[in-house]
Amino acid sequence: MRDPRMSAIGKGLRRRGRLMAQAVSPPRRTLDAVPTPRDTEDAYVAPRVPRLVDSPVFVLSCVRSGSTLLRVLLNSHSSIRAPHEMHLRTLHVHLSRDFTADAMRALELDKDELEHTLWDRVMHLELARSGKQIIVDKTPPNTLIWPRLHRCWPNARYIVLLRHPGAVVASLTDRRTAPDHEQIHAEVLDYGERLDEARRALDVHVVTYEELTADPERTTRGLCAYLGVPWESGMLDYGTQDHGTFRPQLGDWSPTIRSGRIQPARAADPTAELPPRLAELAKAWGYPAG
Repeated sequence: MRDPRMSAIGKGLRRRGRLMAQAVSPPRRTLDAVPTPRDTEDAYVAPRVPRLVDSPVFVLSCVRSGSTLLRVLLNSHSSIRAPHEMHLRTLHVHLSRDFTADAMRALELDKDELEHTLWDRVMHLELARSGKQIIVDKTPPNTLIWPRLHRCWPNARYIVLLRHPGAVVASLTDRRTAPDHEQIHAEVLDYGERLDEARRALDVHVVTYEELTADPERTTRGLCAYLGVPWESGMLDYGTQDHGTFRPQLGDWSPTIRSGRIQPARAADPTAELPPRLAELAKAWGYPAG
């Protein structure tokens, strides 16, 4: 009778021999298995997919510039849906396998256009749920990616909301624990530069937070004219309507916005000195540069 131990040893030696042969042999690959070169794939730019929402409205602004107040005034109109901050730019598509990009390219899609389609679908879903005709996204960081928004929606409309940079700096300083003044100045400047680029490059409707709070009827009438809808007096009484939850990461949640009343804007401190470039932007926007 054959010794089982010898049989197991022989089987192990044969298996080791096969593995060693495979290790020293050149790999066998069919043409179909050869991936598309990465540089060719990365160079592909997909054509734009038709949008469900052809002409959304974006409020471009710095943080702490009154965009939540503007949102609720617009959302109080019977034809305008202005939800909380949508943060579309943080919705990403992950192509999880090596061949996924090739499969999408065969469908005339790339990662950017897949994301644009997703953003558009979210916009359309929110607009359809509201039963209104116009949708407005007022997420301030959209300001930092306005060229991509313009590429995604060539027919988009833009409301540029300005506030004196000194007042924005003061508001951020008051809002934060142990504020880093240098970092705050850099943040406001980053927003300011991008806002100024958009103001010059796009066909925009410009309003200021100071005008909005001082003469809300005149300012909202101008906004309605820009958007092509009749003005409604109920826009000024936003506290009587449901605008969703006011909470962090979705917009302002302070007692001021919760009050339901339009309150005067806090003026910039005329004695506060701004960094030179921020002072230049303030002057370019029609503000006194302190």
